[in-house]
Amino acid sequence: MPLSANPALPQNMLSRTLRKVAGQSEIALFVSLVLIVIVFSSLSEYFLTTRNLTNVLGQASIILLIATGVAVALIGGEVDISVGSLVAAVALPLVEIMNATGSLSLGILGALVLGLMIGAINGYLSAYLRINSLIVTLGMLFLIRGGVYLWTNKRAQADTAYLDSFFAIGNGKAFGIMPIPAIIAGVIVLMVMFIMHKTRFGRRIYAAGGSAEVARMVGYDVRRIKFICFLISSTLATIAGILLASRLGAAVHTSGQGYEFQAIAAVVLGGVSLAGGRGNILGAALGVLILAYLSNGLGMINAPTEWQLVITGIVIVAAVSLDSYKKSKE
Repeated sequence: MPLSANPALPQNMLSRTLRKVAGQSEIALFVSLVLIVIVFSSLSEYFLTTRNLTNVLGQASIILLIATGVAVALIGGEVDISVGSLVAAVALPLVEIMNATGSLSLGILGALVLGLMIGAINGYLSAYLRINSLIVTLGMLFLIRGGVYLWTNKRAQADTAYLDSFFAIGNGKAFGIMPIPAIIAGVIVLMVMFIMHKTRFGRRIYAAGGSAEVARMVGYDVRRIKFICFLISSTLATIAGILLASRLGAAVHTSGQGYEFQAIAAVVLGGVSLAGGRGNILGAALGVLILAYLSNGLGMINAPTEWQLVITGIVIVAAVSLDSYKKSKE
């Protein structure tokens, strides 16, 4: 029988093609993002506008930076949920040093020092003392948030230096179109992607997260690798905190609340495994954009907040279920 006469052949080819596309999680995520844009563009005339699309990118850049750090930690076999509180904490030295000295550079340096200190504590307790990273960072989440409340007396610390440079990094737009935070986040994400997929250290992170014992057997310093993962996570959360403080024009004690869960949700949706050693930064970034544009679209069609939460929850549960299904088939 000629090949063209076999009715099962086109179906088999279609089936193989669909399985191949489904296996390429980044392609599936990109298609999902495009579908979200198409659907909400048909439901709201204001959705598919340059102003709205770029504004969402600017808003999503904060979570994108946090999620990128969280993804690195998860791929390395650890979890960091202290990042939301860290966002609020690093804004304090940033604003107070700027107000006292009039120097943006010194303010940023103070914020980075605090962020690295918190990351180092998380990394030392988790990697070297081998305390469960979920417990360590959960405790740090409450400790930092409580410290911020005590330091500020639950009042926003306003930026009184009024530096144009500080305002610009969180509110400026390149060529009057693209938000500066989106550009900063995009450049950093590309750098982390390069490190994770094109360098020896990136491959070691995957190895340490996939099987710490095997990584040790081949000579990798697993504790050091995991420690650095926490430093990366805290550094990116610090940069997010600087951008957010610039947008708000103050160090706000409630900044970053819930950001850790938004970041983890986006990362899991993007295909990063909670078990470690799997996933990539591109998928995590697409996960952030999917949730950001989904939330924006639902808001534009005036969907009740509770339904926005329900739909987002369904998307996340479906992503985790798919990840579990894939692992069960391996």
